[in-house]
Amino acid sequence: MAERAGPIVAGPWLGEVGFELLYWIPFLRWFTGRFGIGPERLVVISRGGTASWYRSLSSHYFDAFDDVTPEMFRQQHDDRVRTIGEQKQRRVAAFDDTLVESVVRRASLADWSLLHPSRMYDLLDPYWWGHVSIDWVHEHARYAPLPEVPHEAFIETPGPYVAVKFYFNDCFPATDANRSFAREVLRALAARGPVVALSTGLDIDDHGGVRVDDVGVRYLPSRLEPATNLLVQSAVVSRARAFVGTYGGFSYLAPFYGVRSVALFSKPDGFSRKHLHVAQSAFDLIGASGLLSLDDVTVGASIADRAWAVTA
Repeated sequence: MAERAGPIVAGPWLGEVGFELLYWIPFLRWFTGRFGIGPERLVVISRGGTASWYRSLSSHYFDAFDDVTPEMFRQQHDDRVRTIGEQKQRRVAAFDDTLVESVVRRASLADWSLLHPSRMYDLLDPYWWGHVSIDWVHEHARYAPLPEVPHEAFIETPGPYVAVKFYFNDCFPATDANRSFAREVLRALAARGPVVALSTGLDIDDHGGVRVDDVGVRYLPSRLEPATNLLVQSAVVSRARAFVGTYGGFSYLAPFYGVRSVALFSKPDGFSRKHLHVAQSAFDLIGASGLLSLDDVTVGASIADRAWAVTA
């Protein structure tokens, strides 16, 4: 790809925020540095308005939601889970081809190459499978703090505030106990100061959220535009005094902005320690050591004590 001298289309990235932050963007940073690919050659396709995440890597960003509706996006997500058995882009799907062809046409690209996320998965699989150490990841990934969010992305927020995002996944399943815990955490945090909840109203993946409307928590606009939803959430997280929420991709977002993150879970066997190891080592490398802390909600301090520890 590097030797052909034409544009390189990187993406489309359609997966989880966590893998985008922890692996895909650092992989692209390694790739462009290792092979001398300037920002003018890399054409990024992602979703949700994440152009600022790629600012140092690419001068050309295209958003999947410029071409598809949230319903179409959700459909391709479900199709990928059915056909591949997971949501990760381990091969180029017809939907991916459609998005790439649209960008190639709109940008009038010639002699272009495709750097699909499946290349990254192929490269890093040996670490995830346990065949090599974390050194393999660090040999093919370069970590850096996220660039500042564009000023126009910011919405009116109280200050100083705590950003929260609860959703259900394997480590924080949709049980009555977890629903109750999330509600009580929101109430306890709101009793101590302003809280902004990152509820988007969008149904585009498996991260169903928790919403509590009766505790004085401020929410994002009732329905964010799909093409800017991650941009707005990034802006809110980047200016928060702390982030509290489910352990997963968004708990990584905060430390990349230099913001403390308290990640909650109820099933210790519901997440991979390998990803946690990479996240903690990445934060060490960028000077954000200790900004990510995990908390098992089934043991330890009371909700009131947890709220005090976050807001103190």
